[in-house]
Amino acid sequence: MTTPADTRTPRPAGARPTAVHRPAPWVRTRLRSGRLAALLVAALAFGTVLLAAAFPRALDRGTDDALHRFLQDRGPSWNSLVATAAHRNDAADLDEVARRLAARPGITFHYGEPGPVYGARGDKPRPLANHGYARPDGVPPKVGLMYLHGITDRATVVAGGWPADAGGQDGPIPVALSRNAADSIGIRLGDVLLGGEEGGDTVRAKVVGLYTVNDPHDPYWADAGCLDRACAQGNPHVTLVADGVVAAGALDRIAEWGVHTTDFWRLPVDSGALHARSLPETGREIAGYLSGPTAVALAAHTGRDDLSITSQLPTAFKQATARQNAAAPLAAIGPAGLAGVGALVLFLAAGLATDRRTAELRLLQARGGSRGGVLLRLLGEGAVTVLPAAAVATALALKLVETPRWTEAVLAALAVTLVALLGFPVRAATFWSKPRRRNGGRRLVGELLVLVATAAAVLEVRRRGVAPDGQGLDLLLVAAPLLLAATGGLVLARLQPVVVGALARVAGRRPGLIGFLGLARAARAARGSGGRARPSLLPLLAMTLAVTTAGFGATVLDAVDGARLRAARSVVGGDAAVGTPTGVSLPTQFTQAAAAMPGVRLATSVWWESEVFLLGSDAGPVRVSALVVDPQAYAELSRSVGRGAFDPALLAGGAGGPDAPLPALFSNALGKQLGGDGYRLRLPNGWELKAAVAGRIGATPALVGDDRKFVVLPSGPAVAQRSELGQPNLWFAVGDIDERQLKRLVRELAPPVAWRVAFGEHPGAVLPPVATGVEPSPASGAASAPGTSASASASTSAPASAPTSADGAAEADAVPNGFQVRTSATLAAEFAADPLQRSAGRLFWAAVIGAAGFALLAVLLTLVRTAPERAALLARLRTMGLRPRQGLALILAETVPQTLVAAVGGGLVALAATALLGPAFDLSVLVGAEVPPGLQPAVLPVLRQVLGLVALITVGVLAEALIAGRRHIATELRVGDQR
Repeated sequence: MTTPADTRTPRPAGARPTAVHRPAPWVRTRLRSGRLAALLVAALAFGTVLLAAAFPRALDRGTDDALHRFLQDRGPSWNSLVATAAHRNDAADLDEVARRLAARPGITFHYGEPGPVYGARGDKPRPLANHGYARPDGVPPKVGLMYLHGITDRATVVAGGWPADAGGQDGPIPVALSRNAADSIGIRLGDVLLGGEEGGDTVRAKVVGLYTVNDPHDPYWADAGCLDRACAQGNPHVTLVADGVVAAGALDRIAEWGVHTTDFWRLPVDSGALHARSLPETGREIAGYLSGPTAVALAAHTGRDDLSITSQLPTAFKQATARQNAAAPLAAIGPAGLAGVGALVLFLAAGLATDRRTAELRLLQARGGSRGGVLLRLLGEGAVTVLPAAAVATALALKLVETPRWTEAVLAALAVTLVALLGFPVRAATFWSKPRRRNGGRRLVGELLVLVATAAAVLEVRRRGVAPDGQGLDLLLVAAPLLLAATGGLVLARLQPVVVGALARVAGRRPGLIGFLGLARAARAARGSGGRARPSLLPLLAMTLAVTTAGFGATVLDAVDGARLRAARSVVGGDAAVGTPTGVSLPTQFTQAAAAMPGVRLATSVWWESEVFLLGSDAGPVRVSALVVDPQAYAELSRSVGRGAFDPALLAGGAGGPDAPLPALFSNALGKQLGGDGYRLRLPNGWELKAAVAGRIGATPALVGDDRKFVVLPSGPAVAQRSELGQPNLWFAVGDIDERQLKRLVRELAPPVAWRVAFGEHPGAVLPPVATGVEPSPASGAASAPGTSASASASTSAPASAPTSADGAAEADAVPNGFQVRTSATLAAEFAADPLQRSAGRLFWAAVIGAAGFALLAVLLTLVRTAPERAALLARLRTMGLRPRQGLALILAETVPQTLVAAVGGGLVALAATALLGPAFDLSVLVGAEVPPGLQPAVLPVLRQVLGLVALITVGVLAEALIAGRRHIATELRVGDQR
């Protein structure tokens, strides 16, 4: 029996074997046939993945930079662990304890430069009984003693030498003082200091050396007391205090001078290595060093049972966390909107790809292609184009934006990659499903669900406001604007056919064919009539979401800029302010020259005194601030600043005689303490002025805060009774004022000041105390708490030989010591210098640019998909005499209405979102000062975003028509319509 193989026709001798036919590889064939489409898919995947991976890392880097700046501004004393224990008179033991403390670094933090700073200090400085030393206010200077390890490496002896030994138990204690401190007090090399009250028992110390600090900004000198200069302590009576250093061999003699001795170790934490996301863990770990098992273990490890560790880092961490939580929703709205627009564009690209290949998919289905087999081949196409682009984009984002954390970035990139990879196959899988009859009710139900979710989110946000501190990012507050945008897009999708149809009817009544034809085609496309498929909502949603996000964020940033300037003007008391040291008045030459400066619209001088007592109230003597002002000018200043506006007629009169009561404006804070009719104001020198209540105001430009107790008096009658009240010590102005020119006037016309003021010893505040609401930097000499001015806090510990300008600033920015010049523009710039604010602003604008680009891409994708049909129409019209310029007008008339509807609708939604969600926003963190909560709608910022997006999309449509349209039209004119 023969097999089928035996019955085959034998192959002739010498004939070549026939090749077995194999089908061409699917992926290679499809990519070769659609190179441009494959490149576009890869480019879209690259762009979306790059943004998705970069934004989490940019957010991390921004919050880390803000944390580092926040901690560094507070200085080394805030960024350290300070350990103290009872003194043991053993320098070697101090070294060993320091080594053991530094050898136990934390898990989430580590110690930084300059390493452990340690030594021993006396508890109390002694007054000097020597005659001939400086005694401001008649109070003798004081000197304290301490031992500081490593001081010889960071200071240079300029006279004498370093202390070598104890000098004998009965001899003077050899000490070294800084040259600045010695010059300020009047101490010379070789002087024997008599520590103790004059006429009583004294302890002697001999100055054997004078030194200067190598680098005053070295963190080593933080919390070093008054080692590098004399400090002015006390208010109102000033005492000069300096610290001297002793040798290690004189540790046992510190107690002779300072009563008790305490060993200390300061361990600086490397704040630049901390991360905002791990701040809670770091805070808990540092808290363990302060109390708990870690503290007990350290005490046992060092052999110091009484070891006590303190730190201000937990407080700083709480403040930094509160700032981050407050700024997080505002910083996340932009990236969230960008993510929504990007997702819509990816879905749109998948849908358009499915529409483009519908005939191919139907053919495969008709020839028996299985759903699984086709989907695997489509996944293969996507893997070749999407995965390499996504991998390159992820690696590039990780390289360009460097932060330690990469998990969120990789997960975001992976999520976007999956959407880009699976969008087209999942959409194509519906061809193997049983077709459903279109049901408008299902769409209506979905839209109602979105509307209900939006309403619930808005009501919840308005009900509870922002999430409380400690709960992290408020996702509801971030999602609410996006839900409003989605609802607005759905409403616009319903309204668009009606609006465009109405425009088409209006255009039909006017001469000209282009506008009517373009609008009619747009109306047909919006309704899905005329044989066209129902249009996709995704381009409209993408544009609406982009405009809403941009408009809402622009409103927030515009409100922040306005609130920052208003806060700065409120703090300054106008656009510019000049204050004098205590006991110094501004000369008439200065006030006249300053008022004549370019840009000054209003200027007024004020006499101010904070040590005034109000007599005659029910509560007895009440300490108040007294202000003597020009009623007309000060009332205008109050109205301009927006604080304490009043009618100047209230302060009219009061010229009845030398003892006649003066009309006065009393602050509301004094309301509960007022009683009776007659009041007297007792000034510091004992003078008294009678005052009568002419009105009440809640605030005043010269004093910031609504709880201040003050009295405002008219200058005319007040000066008539006491001429000294006509010597102002404050000057305020409104206008566009050059700060450098104002400082130059202060330098040229400032009056000579007393010795104590020239050396920085001014117990009174330069300008009235202010409360900015911002936690200032102790390291920079600012106030340590809101409610005190920088000058007031610095007066308790001011360097006696302060430089004329800090950190070597230019001479043009220096003013005589004791004077203070403030401008609202400079203060607003200081508020805006916070890295947390800059990071939020950069993220928002980057998100706006990205969202606008995606919105443009959505429109262009739609244009590309409908390009063949539009080219066929233009080709027919070209044969009828249509000019190229008219063709462009037709394309714009057909495509721009959707853009206008989306842009205008998105702008209206942005305004509505601001009005609905505004009360839940607190902009204080972004402003840099305490401002009232709430956000008001603003048309101009939204209008700029609307016009910008319309212009961008119009330019994109024109470019697409010029580049691709001509090619399609030429092809149609050559081969005709084959559809």
